[in-house]
Amino acid sequence: MGDVVGRGLHAAATMGRLRTAVHNFAVLDLPVDEVLGNLDDLVVRMDDEERAGDAAGDHEGVGVTGATCLYAVYDPVAGACTMARAGHPEPVVVRPDGTVTCAGVPASAPLGLGGYPFETTELSLPEGSQLVLYTDGLVEDRDQDIDVGLERLRRALDGSGSRTPDETCQTVIDALKPSHSSDDIALLTARTRTFPPSRVAEWDVPSDPALVPSVRARCRETLRTWGLEETGFATELIVSELVTNAIRYGSPPVGVRLLHGRCLICEVSDGSGTSPRLRRAATTDEGGRGLFLVAQFAQRWGTRYTTRGKVIWAEQVLHDGTSAAPRLAPVDFLLDQFDLDQFDDPGL
Repeated sequence: MGDVVGRGLHAAATMGRLRTAVHNFAVLDLPVDEVLGNLDDLVVRMDDEERAGDAAGDHEGVGVTGATCLYAVYDPVAGACTMARAGHPEPVVVRPDGTVTCAGVPASAPLGLGGYPFETTELSLPEGSQLVLYTDGLVEDRDQDIDVGLERLRRALDGSGSRTPDETCQTVIDALKPSHSSDDIALLTARTRTFPPSRVAEWDVPSDPALVPSVRARCRETLRTWGLEETGFATELIVSELVTNAIRYGSPPVGVRLLHGRCLICEVSDGSGTSPRLRRAATTDEGGRGLFLVAQFAQRWGTRYTTRGKVIWAEQVLHDGTSAAPRLAPVDFLLDQFDLDQFDDPGL
């Protein structure tokens, strides 16, 4: 959730640039404070461009400094939400029992000031909680102080734990929308869900390449339990390649986690902070093709860094909850990437 100073075409264009940047940073799985730090650098550069344009007499620029943003990442397995904000109003949490609390996210400077840190907080959210995000136009105007607006917001949300997110938004708008607003208003309500334990499988892997076949066997058994036998070949290949890479080039401990939701996610973690990269292996190379296979059989894949190392994840799309449709490359093209002796690798 973000807000840009000013109104009109320039503000809309600026918001579009920042929105695109946020989406790109999100794909990189960066920590929330790093996302805001990168956005801060971007706003500084945009302001420098505006000032350079003014000095050249090309146009009458309008600065971006003062843009705000709240960035949150929710983990549906742990039920934890990590948040940081740059000059943005603090989000409100509605517990399942209707209790209304502030999220407790530390306040940080708006975007564009440069060089200021952004503090994060991690909040445990029970399933069915509602996270309410909004811009300051909802709670502040020329006739109302922001503290008064926040208190009105809490009163409007009180006891709304049983409402749907749509009903919550409508209730808030009806109670708080100014009759003559001088600012744009954005409001977002998200209800948390968690993965049921029966849809999560995880286990530790000893640092021995000879044990990779047992990892594949356990993966196969898990998929059979979930009724996803048709995904077996692609999933076993993905897990096998990622586990082999973690054992050979990463650091202990190595772990595997499978998540069965709207898609099937395979995660392999290890204690190393170095990330693998996809490359085109030469015909004389003895390795370097594992991630190529992962990229072909998964819809998406990426790296997420943690305090204990990293997680390489790969996502497969499920159709009707029973089968996956991997993005397969032509067989001949795949075979061209390998010499026959490559299949001596225990990870294949």
